[in-house]
Amino acid sequence: MPRSRRIDPKGFNRLVKGRDGYYLHNRNDEYIGRAIEKYGEYSALETRLLERLCASGDIVIEAGANIGAHTVALAKRVGPEGRVLAFEPQRLVFQTLCANVALNSLTNVECYWAAVGSAEGRIIVPEPDPTRQSNFGGVALSDVPDGLPVDCVSLDRFVSLPRMRLLKIDVEGMEAEVLLGGRQLLKKFRPILYVENDRVEKSEALMRLIDGLGYRMSWHLPALFNPENFYSEKEDIYPNIVSVNLLCLHRDADLVLEEFREISDFASHPMRR
Repeated sequence: MPRSRRIDPKGFNRLVKGRDGYYLHNRNDEYIGRAIEKYGEYSALETRLLERLCASGDIVIEAGANIGAHTVALAKRVGPEGRVLAFEPQRLVFQTLCANVALNSLTNVECYWAAVGSAEGRIIVPEPDPTRQSNFGGVALSDVPDGLPVDCVSLDRFVSLPRMRLLKIDVEGMEAEVLLGGRQLLKKFRPILYVENDRVEKSEALMRLIDGLGYRMSWHLPALFNPENFYSEKEDIYPNIVSVNLLCLHRDADLVLEEFREISDFASHPMRR
């Protein structure tokens, strides 16, 4: 990477100017950080869809915001009259999320150092060594023996929001718990759901839950590599890797996205062999 693209302070963090703004990231992160450093963006094909789903003044909730790779773009999309509520349970990752919100002068983002689950309480969150290579966005919180106790909140505590357009969930296997803790919120606002669903063993139960909440679902499988990335890099460092997500529209919603086909077989999964 040309040095003009980045500020390289001592330690594990780097700062780059990317497609949607400035990003502080961990140089040892194998996915989000590596992509931002290589391409000036992370999963931009996913970001572009999320931007299509929102408009100025909308309220968005991100359960599992990580360092804010999508948060920055979403906050700019909804503008000063909108809001983004971003939740991240990992302590150091949360600090980086806050840094990226501040670096981009975003006044419409509320950052919460918390996990999101089915009930209010506490949860143990691992603390990976930031100086060693790892996929920091792939840290699961289920049955963790060691780590730091962190607040776990249910989304129903936000049922008094004036409106809500989009709920994005990327919580490494806890997607069902997030939905169960937000049933009143979903019933009131019927927001668009964008839900990671890359765990084959949990997929059918998750889709049946979403179906029972009144939603129709479609697969969205954006490649991590964007050929038109911000730095115009030609090398694909994530060959054949896609994000596996569900785009969910309430059955009473009037939004139609013609390019998406509704899922009819909940037992099917793109990663099932």
